[in-house]
Amino acid sequence: MRKLLAYPLTVIYFMVFGMTLLFFHPIQWLCFNVFGYKVHKLSVDALQFSLMRCLNVLGTRFTWDNQFEIPKNQPLLIVSNHQSMYDISPIMWYMRKHHVKFVAKQELGKGIPSVSYNLRHGGSVLIDRKNPRQALPAMITFGEYLEDTKRAGVIFPEGTRSKDGHPRPFKTRGLDILIKKTPSAWIVPVTVNNSWKMLRYGKFPLGIGNHIKFTVHKPIEIATFTDKKALVTTVENSIINAIRVNH
Repeated sequence: MRKLLAYPLTVIYFMVFGMTLLFFHPIQWLCFNVFGYKVHKLSVDALQFSLMRCLNVLGTRFTWDNQFEIPKNQPLLIVSNHQSMYDISPIMWYMRKHHVKFVAKQELGKGIPSVSYNLRHGGSVLIDRKNPRQALPAMITFGEYLEDTKRAGVIFPEGTRSKDGHPRPFKTRGLDILIKKTPSAWIVPVTVNNSWKMLRYGKFPLGIGNHIKFTVHKPIEIATFTDKKALVTTVENSIINAIRVNH
């Protein structure tokens, strides 16, 4: 019965989702090209809030559990497990004061209204995961950008999403580069739970009635760790130990 109900709700969701992307695309273009970064940032924030509201059509709820004071006016590296594309808007919305940027795969930089435009013009980095000659310099430049602007970069070290909620081993090369290039940054580990359930039936229909939960762990100042491998291990363990997989 639940899956049967998911079919019409998914159709409605995709309609609302598509209209939202189309609505915000020219707004982003106008904000960026006429008013500059600050106004463009406001339009992106509004987009993320709207995309979360679109998911309410499917009965999706969000909880953002943060019990820590996250440093301001400092570069941040937000490190998270990755379960679906539905991880992204809540992170951008709840962390919006820190000017969130993403490490994203190159394919997302074209063809998606609003999303591709923001990835290309909003400060995120697009990498070709199959081409280290492109990816490594891009990550170095991104780290330097975060250090200079004191903004927040999000990286999913698993490299791809977990389809059943169980974490994949971290591929730390990209994170290692960002740590090296943002020496004054703080790492903010974040655990995502239940986002994978949005795709439990595949891409159609989407899962309904899910409660996506985000747990923010204690921020870690990079400068306090002389052993960077130990730092990465600490971050990985804090994220993975809070993953709760239930079907």
